[in-house]
Amino acid sequence: MGIVFTKLFSSLFGNKEARILVLGLDNAGKTTILYRLQMGEVVSTIPTIGFNVETVQYNNIKFQVWDLGGQTSIRPYWRCYFPNTQAIIYVVDSSDVDRLVIAKEEFHAILEDLPGALDDAAVTEALELHKIKNRQWAIFKTSAIKGEGLFEGLDWLSNTLKSGGG
Repeated sequence: MGIVFTKLFSSLFGNKEARILVLGLDNAGKTTILYRLQMGEVVSTIPTIGFNVETVQYNNIKFQVWDLGGQTSIRPYWRCYFPNTQAIIYVVDSSDVDRLVIAKEEFHAILEDLPGALDDAAVTEALELHKIKNRQWAIFKTSAIKGEGLFEGLDWLSNTLKSGGG
């Protein structure tokens, strides 16, 4: 009975759960973003070997956030985490100019692995995002260290998921 009431309460009051993957190259700031969102502060991190999983409650959505390691040896395993995922946050360190090409290649590899994914012709200027037509996307300038832009991104993501876009 308790489970039925919990599900009924959740459906009436809009509580939703979403599984999110945070992907990007090693040292892009994925773990720093995760813990800034969860704890509201910057914590000292070490390179993620494997993954970190945390729950972030925001805007009546319980996000199960999977922060996957970004080292070259780990990236081929990202696709194992795609099933049952509602959204992917792809983190790019825009100050790491030397690795933007690698970030772009990995981004394209992710899209190619998803059903109905866009091909290279649909992406221009660095990641060519302005040509993506069949997926909802947004870019937010963020700083995990300063806490800037993170909640604007989550606002957009939670609103998109609530409106059925995720």
